[in-house]
Amino acid sequence: MKVLVSWLRELVDVPVTPEVLANDLHMAGFEVASVDPQPPSQPPDAVIDFEITANRPDCLSMIGLAREVATKYGTTLRAPRGADLGPADASRLDPLTVTIENPTGCPRYCAAIADVTVGPSPAWLVDRLTAAGIRSISNIVDITNYVLLELGHPLHAFDLDTLAGSALHIRSARAGETLTTLDGQKRALLPEMLVIADRDRAQALAGIMGGGHSEVSAATTTIAIESAWFEPTSIRKTSKRLGLSTEASHRFERGADVAAAGEALARACGLIEQIGGGTVRRGWIDACASVPAPRVVRLAYARVGAVLGADVHVDDIRRILTGLGFVLAGEAVDHTLASVPSWRVDVSRDVDLIEEVARHYGYDRLPATFPALAQVPPRPDARLEQDGELRRLATAAGFSECVTFSFISEKSAREFAPADELVAITNPLSELFAVLRPSLLPGLVDAVAHNRRHGQRDVRLFELGTRFLRGTGESRTLSLAWSGAATSEHWSGRARPADLFDLVGVVDVLGRAMGLTLQVQASVRPWLTPGRTAEVHAVDAGGGARLLGVAGHVQASLTTARDIPAHDDVLVAELDLNAVSDLVTMLGVASAHPLPRFPSIVRDLSILVDESLLAAQVRGTIQAAAPVTLVRVAVFDRYQGKGIVEGKVSVSYRLTFQALDRTLTDAEADAAMATIVDALTKAHGAVRR
Repeated sequence: MKVLVSWLRELVDVPVTPEVLANDLHMAGFEVASVDPQPPSQPPDAVIDFEITANRPDCLSMIGLAREVATKYGTTLRAPRGADLGPADASRLDPLTVTIENPTGCPRYCAAIADVTVGPSPAWLVDRLTAAGIRSISNIVDITNYVLLELGHPLHAFDLDTLAGSALHIRSARAGETLTTLDGQKRALLPEMLVIADRDRAQALAGIMGGGHSEVSAATTTIAIESAWFEPTSIRKTSKRLGLSTEASHRFERGADVAAAGEALARACGLIEQIGGGTVRRGWIDACASVPAPRVVRLAYARVGAVLGADVHVDDIRRILTGLGFVLAGEAVDHTLASVPSWRVDVSRDVDLIEEVARHYGYDRLPATFPALAQVPPRPDARLEQDGELRRLATAAGFSECVTFSFISEKSAREFAPADELVAITNPLSELFAVLRPSLLPGLVDAVAHNRRHGQRDVRLFELGTRFLRGTGESRTLSLAWSGAATSEHWSGRARPADLFDLVGVVDVLGRAMGLTLQVQASVRPWLTPGRTAEVHAVDAGGGARLLGVAGHVQASLTTARDIPAHDDVLVAELDLNAVSDLVTMLGVASAHPLPRFPSIVRDLSILVDESLLAAQVRGTIQAAAPVTLVRVAVFDRYQGKGIVEGKVSVSYRLTFQALDRTLTDAEADAAMATIVDALTKAHGAVRR
């Protein structure tokens, strides 16, 4: 909202410079975009550009900001005067008739008639409109724009001779109806759109823009001036549907002043006669379907101090609220009843009144203290603790957190998920943002490629985020991507490239930190390399396994398409955090165990088994057969070759036995080993070496 200081001074005494005024209003909660002490091509004046928030439509006008200035400096507000239009009729001012057919969309519609001579506006009027950013058109049109800026209420002038039947009907658009607006565009109307029509057809989009057929031109001799109030939601929906935003719609959709309709009409009629643009006929139409009763808000004076933390005197509270237009009733010692003025659509509660007091009392005068806590704050959501722990561990493993877009291209999405699982975006900005990501992996692999193009060969990235699948909806996941070396370079030897076992090891560490026991088994995924893909399962309390995610090498065709060299592997893993949350039972609970007081016994076991046998199956058999004193199982050797039958493999395990209450004997360890060997022989045909 551009404010001319000279225009403002006509409405209220401004005892400070434009720069000080702008600063003081900024301290009262108004954002100042710019202060121009003397705009070019204008008479000496100052223009202050305010950014008015959507909840303060009353300040999209000179009178609204003048009211703020008058309250700030304790000066008198001089409201502009309008013409005396005489008595009002509910529907007719010969020859014009007004009929409200949609009272929900238009509770009040006012109109007057003037005989005019259309011509140029006086210089002062042109200068003020130009400085405010509005182009001068003609004296009649300029007056409607002038009143819009001065009082914040939009008006529209019709050429009365072009209205069929000299009638105005405020109704919903009819199916198939069209309207050519003042900008020359022919617009198709929908039944939910509100229009101003004559006897035969629509002549204006209510609250947005007039129609070209009834516009005021040089040949116009008689006008009907409209001043109405339209329901904000209806105006906003129509504006958005048609992609048509105007100064009028900007105000109506935020909530204009229903009581200002008559005042704005009288002001416009007075200006027409003041500049010699015509003569206003006696009388006016005030078609009012309903008049909302003013809201009354009870304000306890003690509540002001409790909210602001400052002792604001009752006299200051009453002075501020009265200056802003609130009518205070009652002389109670501890409270007042404030009648909310019709232009303050944002005030409905006592805290809204307290905010008004704070703005003009001065935010800088409020103490910077925190309110006392009345109760213990709730424990943070367990998922936040889980996410924090996973981030800490992934970072400790050498991974850097990455944040990628939730919208990706359909091509990238199809590479990592079935086509029938994709969730398309109705109005994508471009083909690059056509679907919601079904996995975090496309973004992570792209991030790896970005790093590789910039010379970074060893890349470890992770991301916590949400994926979207048509079948299962939203789910939170943790994804990892690893490319390059598993170990740092050293003079004693070359760095070893990372492989699937390294990545699975990181996943296992993350799982154990969450209190989960993980198992992996070979699997297949279209985007991962066959034979180098594993599913990750968690063992639940009942001994069953629940799928958590997948890990593996990305297909070479996908990495080379992203300019990653074919000889460089990209390892990825994706874990379902929703499933993790369901399984985790001890998150955030630290447990401590005493160090063992008794020595352990270590036994090595080498067995010959089929090379196709999964290592997890062998480990499971050992743990199931062993007594509780078995505390650790570790593989330390695997051998195939000379001396080993083809199709067989020799695997060596180191078993550690230990009791918490005594020293184990060799006999107990030997018995346990015999039991384990017997179980392996029966379950897998293992032969002890």
